[in-house]
Amino acid sequence: MSRDHLSAPPPLPRPGLLGRILGLRRQMSWSQTFTALRYRNYRLWFWSQIVSLFGTWMESTAMGFLIFELTKSPAYLGLVGFVSGVPTWLFMLYAGVIADRVPRRRVLIITQSVMMGLAFGVAALTFLHWIRPWHILIMAFLLGTANAFDAPARQSFVLEMVDREDMTNAIALNAAMFNSAMAIGPAAGGLIYGFFGPGWCFAVNGASFIAVIFALRRMTLAPFTPPAAASSVLADLRNGLKYVAHHPLIRTIIGLLGLVSLFGVSFVTIFPAWAVNVLHGDAKTNGFLQSARGLGALIAALLIASLGRFRFRGKLLTFGTFALPIMAALFALVRWTPLSLVLVFGAGLAQVLIFNMSNALVQTHSPDSLRGRIMGVYTLVFFGFMPLGALWIGLAAQHLSQRAAVLIGAGLMLAAAAGLAVFMPHLRRQA
Repeated sequence: MSRDHLSAPPPLPRPGLLGRILGLRRQMSWSQTFTALRYRNYRLWFWSQIVSLFGTWMESTAMGFLIFELTKSPAYLGLVGFVSGVPTWLFMLYAGVIADRVPRRRVLIITQSVMMGLAFGVAALTFLHWIRPWHILIMAFLLGTANAFDAPARQSFVLEMVDREDMTNAIALNAAMFNSAMAIGPAAGGLIYGFFGPGWCFAVNGASFIAVIFALRRMTLAPFTPPAAASSVLADLRNGLKYVAHHPLIRTIIGLLGLVSLFGVSFVTIFPAWAVNVLHGDAKTNGFLQSARGLGALIAALLIASLGRFRFRGKLLTFGTFALPIMAALFALVRWTPLSLVLVFGAGLAQVLIFNMSNALVQTHSPDSLRGRIMGVYTLVFFGFMPLGALWIGLAAQHLSQRAAVLIGAGLMLAAAAGLAVFMPHLRRQA
């Protein structure tokens, strides 16, 4: 045996859990958190979206509590959520084709303008005391239609504002601004609802869309290049669906996303009823629940953004799939408002890990020519299963109990997460 071999140091042991946590801490950098804001177009998008999403969450919170005040029915909360999602199934795939054929900025300006008109319309009905449950159902369907065309264009618009290497950071910042608004907007909406009435929540939301429309018009974008060869809409749809069906990773992630939308986050639908019937609160309690979820999601998004160009997205995604149902199950078992807020905070954090990592991995593995259609499938499953989740949990809360409904959803999601971890371990290894 050689002398060099005898004197060679023994191999270093693999770092334990503490070592991995400390290694993760060293990768975080505040200077990396806002990398995407170096791009002028993204800066315009970021700040305008914060304004608009603040209004959106005010309206969403006020709308849920107004529905419950008008009907006193958890099942009707689920029905409204279901109706808002029907356009997702009807139009989302077609909207993905549109996002590949038409300048995405143009699509976004149109959809944002429609949403602004709907917000002002429901504000007028509320101020005039003409608002009825069926008005809200119609408004939910029309808003869902606008969202169906908005979502694929919005998701695939990211790479028109930043370079591919900074896409994950931009997606994390998108989540951060979304959840900054969710951390503040619902609480503000609950307070405004309690002191001034729901009409002002809807009016503020309508005005907030002006910021996004103005920012989109100010952007300087590369010229839009239409598809080289014109083909039928059905052919384009078929190509997008075929790519998703034959790509194992994208297929797995989109399937996971459907399960999360159906069972993982559906308990949020019954927050207005939970605030009153379980926590014995009011509109402000409902707003605080929504805001706690938003605060947790915001913290998660900022932590992801601070990691910069990291390469362990699969592990974070897997962790989130277990953390979310555990937090939901614990939430179902407590009756003390402060602890409920802490658990909803944890659920919001886990939710962002799932949605952010799923989005980044799907877009990373999507070719530019098919991105709109693939994100159309992604958003179809993401938004399309949410109304089904809202419908089943609303009915379960009405006919069983609110606690039982949340526990059923958490149990099914936890079973799905365990099955994914056992039978699809390749997901954890994704960079």
